[in-house]
Amino acid sequence: MKKITFFLTAMCFAVASCTKDKTDYEAEIDTLVPEYHEFKEAVSVHSDGYDISIEALNGTFFKGYNEIRLKITDSRTNGKANTSAVTFLPIRNNADGSNVSCPHRYDLVDKPDDGYFSGYSVFTDESGSDGSWELYISFTIAGQTHTVKQPISVQEQTNKNLNITTFTGKDDQQYFIALVSPQKPKVGENGLVAGIYRYNRPTYPPSGNFPDASQFSYTEVSDYTLQLDPRMPEPSMGNHSSPNNKDLIQQSDGLYHGVVNYTMTGNWTLNFILLNRQGQILKGTIVPTDFTPGVEGVKSELHIDILF
Repeated sequence: MKKITFFLTAMCFAVASCTKDKTDYEAEIDTLVPEYHEFKEAVSVHSDGYDISIEALNGTFFKGYNEIRLKITDSRTNGKANTSAVTFLPIRNNADGSNVSCPHRYDLVDKPDDGYFSGYSVFTDESGSDGSWELYISFTIAGQTHTVKQPISVQEQTNKNLNITTFTGKDDQQYFIALVSPQKPKVGENGLVAGIYRYNRPTYPPSGNFPDASQFSYTEVSDYTLQLDPRMPEPSMGNHSSPNNKDLIQQSDGLYHGVVNYTMTGNWTLNFILLNRQGQILKGTIVPTDFTPGVEGVKSELHIDILF
């Protein structure tokens, strides 16, 4: 009888402790993981009688995926400029003197009904003592091309649900996977969206004019498959997964869409296997499906850790 009483007491204490920890945890993440839905001006430039405004979510460029909206106004009339083409090239000037870029849409897409040009940039590093970012923008009006260079600040991404990973595939190509949404998942099924990009190695010397866009070119990979196996790898969670997940496949917006089912809040690992259009594995490994309480779960060689 004493043993039963002791066991029940211990169980009650454990349940109470878990409930307290969970309550504190949820209060913490409500503060640390905001959702941004409003586009605000992140930087503005005046050049050759035109005002260029670049908007991003919450008016901030973050490490990872950033949707870009660019507007050009004739400063003499304050009306929308009749722009025929806009290019967008982010360059990072590293402290060692080297220059790199990141996945981006070079030729922005005109959205005349919305009044802006649309694009994206997947910043691979935040600004800091080891490097700084600049935007090189060109736009054509009445047959004349104008060029602009503008320093920007890229902030650390504190939302782990928007993490990125960079890796070399079995085809010896450099790839990037950037989580796009959800910003703040819910317990249950969530639409999972990611961008997948490949760096295009230059095949000829630079033209001599910096920056030569052909030296900083990236491609949205087409018709790949990103297989998904989400798990809670912490020893206390036993490496458990969840049902009803769907692999990510490309849709008309160029991004890869799938479904991830989070059964509870906490630390999750999105284990991936990336397949090319021929079904060949470029990166990733199958993870064990065993329930292993007390033992940390094995992660795929291609994975992204998230937290909500």
